[in-house]
Amino acid sequence: MKKDFLSIADLTKEEVFELLSLADSLKTQKELKPLAGKTVATIFQKPSLRTRVSFEVGIIQLGGHAIFLTDDGVGLGTRESALDVAHVLSRFNDGIVARVFDHQLLLDLAKHATVPVINALSDLSHPCQILADIYTIRQHKKLRDHVKIAYVGDGNNILNSWLELSSIIPLHLTLAIPHGYEPDKTLFDKAQSAKVSKIEIIRDPKNAVNKADVVYTDTWTSMGQEKERTKRIYDFWEYQVNTSLIRHAKEDVLVMHCLPAHRGEEITNEALDGKNSVVNDQAENRLHVQKAIMAKLIGKYDARSINSKDDSQFQII
Repeated sequence: MKKDFLSIADLTKEEVFELLSLADSLKTQKELKPLAGKTVATIFQKPSLRTRVSFEVGIIQLGGHAIFLTDDGVGLGTRESALDVAHVLSRFNDGIVARVFDHQLLLDLAKHATVPVINALSDLSHPCQILADIYTIRQHKKLRDHVKIAYVGDGNNILNSWLELSSIIPLHLTLAIPHGYEPDKTLFDKAQSAKVSKIEIIRDPKNAVNKADVVYTDTWTSMGQEKERTKRIYDFWEYQVNTSLIRHAKEDVLVMHCLPAHRGEEITNEALDGKNSVVNDQAENRLHVQKAIMAKLIGKYDARSINSKDDSQFQII
């Protein structure tokens, strides 16, 4: 039976760490080709740099072939229904990667596709990014129970996915968010009720980042919100991540941003390019984590032993 990856909530704790381990192995063992002879259709309704390149390079490195489809060519949900797109692409391809506005389109694709569907971003969530982020935190030896992650800014799809992860592994999330820009209420309430992590909304960003292990921010104006930009800059101005704010965190704090960044708005050049910044590690790790996701779902590769480094850890299932 095929399995999709539409949100972090699709994973168990064991599956999260299995994917991180699989990413480690695929990063170093490039001779492994779980997608040999396979094609993956990638649909992009939104512009993309990191997501498109990391998925296409990952598919190629895994031995497969990527079919890039723009929304102008497909018309997902307009020219063609999600049902018809799912049926047709399933006949031609071994997997579908979709970057869309409306999360419902992903749900509809997954419902009708007979091949795995992977969420490359929607307005509700960005699960591949958050897996790459936790992989980055682990890479820098910061991943432990209740690691303190201070999220500063808009309660958008990135934060929604962090909340979903907090229902699976124990984190300490402090959310510095202006009134009126909170994350999805259903996801927030679900994360709170899971009682796996400590989650606090702290309006004062200085208090939120106090002794934080990670300070994370994202653009204040996401794609599709351009008309709100002037108001958003005004509402978020006190939530800028800069050297003054970072001083309240731990000295070895990781400064994270999923990019693209609006330099001088949500984050300053000094913070983005400073010694604590790991934004380029985050970007690179999209490749390794997404390779693991595709190897698992499309290539049917499973990690038998998380700590093993030889080929015997892979089992075709």
